[in-house]
Amino acid sequence: MKFPSIHDRLAVCSWSLQPTSPDDLVQKLKATGISRVQLELDPLRDAPKVWGDTEKIFREAGITVVSGMVRCLGEDYATLDSIRLTGGIAPDATWDQNVKNISAAAAIAKKMGLKLVTFHAGFLPPDESHPTFTKMCQRLDTVADIFMVQNILLGLETGQETAQELAALLHKLNHPNIGVNFDPANMLMYDKGDPVKALHILAPWIRQVHIKDAKRTKTPGSWGEEVVVGRGEVDWRGFFTTFKHVVFNVNLVIEREFGTSRALDIRAAHDFIRRTFS
Repeated sequence: MKFPSIHDRLAVCSWSLQPTSPDDLVQKLKATGISRVQLELDPLRDAPKVWGDTEKIFREAGITVVSGMVRCLGEDYATLDSIRLTGGIAPDATWDQNVKNISAAAAIAKKMGLKLVTFHAGFLPPDESHPTFTKMCQRLDTVADIFMVQNILLGLETGQETAQELAALLHKLNHPNIGVNFDPANMLMYDKGDPVKALHILAPWIRQVHIKDAKRTKTPGSWGEEVVVGRGEVDWRGFFTTFKHVVFNVNLVIEREFGTSRALDIRAAHDFIRRTFS
């Protein structure tokens, strides 16, 4: 069986381009030179008057949606401490509403024919002795079941725990509908290990990869720095050599979450990959 080349698997995270409407997103995608997108689903749920014609607009513009993404309520990424407290499905105060929002997003993804939706679950407990371990496993089961009913795989974003910790939790869960959205830069930004080694460990669960680069923090307890792909500390040659051996036909989605020239930065990432892996 022949799989698409690395270049044919490339897409862009819609939220990286900060679109105000589907038409705006189409124009910004054209500026990147890529016509495939991972689509944030929350705007379609929250602002149907603006985003209700997304499928029609994308179809006419030749845009392909490769997967979806959902956010959780109340997340504060100002510091590592703030996101640890507010991230994902861990906080009790937002859990019930998150279930409602995620269920609505799953219905939208089903209507669009998507097969994968990813999200940040929040900081996962490192082992079974942690007081929140059972609660988080139960909540992950619930979210995975919501998507499984719609025949959509759930992808957990990496980075807020080590690869070993995430693999142990996935083994314990043993849920058939949970995979991994692998983000090498997050491993550096959260200071959670070597991305290439993590790729080996998590390979059995990887269903999508985010192409993002970063520099590891020099101050423990603070964020690392996200940078343009090719200018950070991800060993891209090692990464793609490993990728081609341990991961099969998954999409590679360029993500850029900082800066004021995101379309240009995404295009630079595209060019870097084209030069490096032509």
